[in-house]
Amino acid sequence: MAITKKKRVSKKLKESWRKHVNIADVEDFLEDKRLEERLGPPLATISNDELFVVDTISSLELLSRSERRKLRASKPLKCFSALQPLTKVPDPIKKRNRVRTKEERKNDLIKKKDLENKSKGILKAKEIQAAANRKLDELQRRNKPKRGEFSVDIWQEVAEKKFKIEQDEWASNNTKKHNLRGTGVSVKSTRKSVTEKKSPLPTIEPPHPGMSYNPSYEDHQDLLRIVADEEIKLIKEEEHLTRCTRGMFQKVSEEKRDQSWLVEMSEGLPSKEGTNVDENEASDNEYKMINPPVKNVKKTVQQRRKQKEQLKLQHERRALKLEKKKITDIHRLKMLNKEVDKIEKKQHGLREKRKNKAELKKKTD
Repeated sequence: MAITKKKRVSKKLKESWRKHVNIADVEDFLEDKRLEERLGPPLATISNDELFVVDTISSLELLSRSERRKLRASKPLKCFSALQPLTKVPDPIKKRNRVRTKEERKNDLIKKKDLENKSKGILKAKEIQAAANRKLDELQRRNKPKRGEFSVDIWQEVAEKKFKIEQDEWASNNTKKHNLRGTGVSVKSTRKSVTEKKSPLPTIEPPHPGMSYNPSYEDHQDLLRIVADEEIKLIKEEEHLTRCTRGMFQKVSEEKRDQSWLVEMSEGLPSKEGTNVDENEASDNEYKMINPPVKNVKKTVQQRRKQKEQLKLQHERRALKLEKKKITDIHRLKMLNKEVDKIEKKQHGLREKRKNKAELKKKTD
């Protein structure tokens, strides 16, 4: 084996001394000491009385169930075993300063004064409040229904409280929610998107009560009335369309129809009599009247009679319309009287306000 030359380094400074000095033996010694503190002293230094014990008592103890339960309750919980220290190293600080409680820090004179006040019945405000709270708690505990008793409907009381708070017209929504939060009623606020209409399609309407298997007489009659009104409306619309389309034209036979079609199509063509078309054409230089000449043709007796009947019908319609308007005006008198009374009350109130305002102004001046 080759002999290695010992490395020589400078140990002038503390930094180089710490860097190059060999302290492995010291670290091993300290590690052994720490191990002894954790696990205990070495077995060579411990006496036999500490290592061995003469067992004179039987390990099988016949305990009742209640005794085993009490013994198990006296032991610490297993969930706290993680908090217990695993090392046997003693606390380096032998004496620690314990923080005294509030009662221990209290002066003896103050303690004596408090005892005298309690004997005389003089209590503090918080003690009086605590006693009242204890009485209230005891009363609530006595009034609490026992298991299996259902003599009180708790939901009815909650519903009555909620109804009273929600019917308050002077409170805002935030105030109502705040008041309901302390009553045990669930306060739920829905998003705006829930109430907004998302589809242009109409909502599904519930069926009429008269459509059920065994409807009441009133619901069934109401349904029949609704169906009859819809049918009458459809019949009126159909009659109106018939009157405005087919009713405006007379029924003609096929021969008359063909004859009228032939006459209409032959308009402007030269007739069979051989009339000269050029004679009917007016020259550009010839004077032409704007209005054609009118013949003084007297109306027949039938035409005059029909004209009189039409005039009479027009007068009757106007009179009937006027009577209907009068009847509607009579029915509107009550509403008009109410509107007039409302306006008069409003004006009277305004006059009273102006009068009071003027009197106050005079007094202040």
